[in-house]
Amino acid sequence: MPPVSARLPVFPWDRLEPYKATAAAHRDGIVDLSVGTPVDPVPELIRAALADASDSPGYPTVWGTAALRDALTGWVERRLGAAGVTHTQVLPVVGSKELVASLPAQLGLGPGDRVAFPRLAYPTYEVGARLAGAEPVPYDTQTFAAGTGTDLDPAGLKLLWLNSPSNPTGQVLSKDELRTAVAWAREHGVLVVSDECYLELGWEADPVSVLHPDISGGSFEGLVAVHSLSKRSNLAGYRAAFLAGDEAVLGELLKIRKHGGMMVPAPVQAATVAALGDEKHVTEQRERYERRRAALRSALEGRGFRIEHSEASLYLWATRDEPCWDTVSALAEQGILVAPGEFYGAAGERHVRVAFTATDERVAAAVRRLAG
Repeated sequence: MPPVSARLPVFPWDRLEPYKATAAAHRDGIVDLSVGTPVDPVPELIRAALADASDSPGYPTVWGTAALRDALTGWVERRLGAAGVTHTQVLPVVGSKELVASLPAQLGLGPGDRVAFPRLAYPTYEVGARLAGAEPVPYDTQTFAAGTGTDLDPAGLKLLWLNSPSNPTGQVLSKDELRTAVAWAREHGVLVVSDECYLELGWEADPVSVLHPDISGGSFEGLVAVHSLSKRSNLAGYRAAFLAGDEAVLGELLKIRKHGGMMVPAPVQAATVAALGDEKHVTEQRERYERRRAALRSALEGRGFRIEHSEASLYLWATRDEPCWDTVSALAEQGILVAPGEFYGAAGERHVRVAFTATDERVAAAVRRLAG
């Protein structure tokens, strides 16, 4: 039997290492805008909650504490506009990437099943399909913009990933597009899982969840939303994320995850409660990102780049109409590291993804170099 790794694409970030070395050799140091990892401090109230819960010698539960489930349901109602959300409609998970990579297998998908995801997308959607032995099916987001969904063949399709705001493009799907996708999926018996991890970071658009009643029709049937505290609360290191939606789907996942011991650590559960109960730190972090975004966008445009989509998320989707690796190389010579669009699918081969998750000082350094 061939190794599981034989089913997987080459890990893309390994290909960036030579360019990282070039950028690191810059006399003023590297400005790493390639990965959307938080760099700002974890808010004090969250660290305090984690510390207060640090004496937790027993096993946590997979479903989480009642306080955590209260925090999750309350946030879904307040932020996503849903009503009457119950504990059976939420489920904590150990980071959203683990969930994306393992969900098809946890749903029991395998050979003969198909998993659809946007043609320009976070690579882990494809990885999850391949790990389960299912067929990965990229689709164009315009499929649902047309209002029909007919460009996507429903035969054998069991899981439809949506991603709004998008990683890497920052594109936000409109209410009409989301309604079309949900109606089409329900008509064909396809589970919709909407990756909404950047929902709090809308700049020129107001992202909407599939669980909003204007999209869901007031029912979570066939719908699951994925949310993360990594970006909104600087908690990537905590691996704090959760699902909300169809209680039948989440109930099955809960059973499976109990068998697998997929438990969010008790101190992280307490930290999540604190994070979801406070909006002040989210507003402050948004303001930091908004300043960095504006500075980088202006500098890139001044250097001849065109910014496409990018109305939300932590990235600028940039192009100067050349192969993406040429752009990566040229910027690396200036000590600036960005991600080639090709990492997110062949359709991104003439774009780069520029994260604005560097510190103020490093962003200012990038702006100076681009202006030079």
